[in-house]
Amino acid sequence: MTPDPTLNLPDRETLPDALRILLADYPRDTWEAHPHFAGLVEFWLDRHLMFRKLLGLLHTETQSLLDGADPARFGTALPRYGGMLLQQLHSHHQIEDQHYFPILQQKAPEIARGFELMEADHVQLDPALAAFADTANTALGKIAEGNNAKDSTAPFATSLESLGKLLDRHLTDEEELVVPVVLKLGPDTIG
Repeated sequence: MTPDPTLNLPDRETLPDALRILLADYPRDTWEAHPHFAGLVEFWLDRHLMFRKLLGLLHTETQSLLDGADPARFGTALPRYGGMLLQQLHSHHQIEDQHYFPILQQKAPEIARGFELMEADHVQLDPALAAFADTANTALGKIAEGNNAKDSTAPFATSLESLGKLLDRHLTDEEELVVPVVLKLGPDTIG
């Protein structure tokens, strides 16, 4: 499935109301008590929590370096957390685009455009992830060469901030779209 480019709404703050119709029946504060929460939904939300934690760790380590912490610490933390974030996000998005979203789009036609929107987000996230990787590698290289750590890391900090905002919006939207469908139809819906 190729996402409709008109659905790529980079400036949106939330899902359009037309795509939030199931969320009204399954509000976020009721998810954990739902009988279909354990298993797939819980796993999915745990993956999203991991992405947010990794972003938080990267923000903390980057700010520490900008505040004067030892560059060697940053040189160890960035590849560890950044590499994990990139690898896990790539795998997560791949299974969503190739398996989960096409099935959910068929099972919940009333919000099918939402899954196209999530795929369009994945396309939009690709250059942000590439910029994240490029600025991380550049910062690490400059620090290793003995350049000023603060100056070397500033472009990465900007890239990280941009990626964090985009990814958090996407994860929230995805949760509010996917979780109500799975709660309504059951985890066997997507095999």
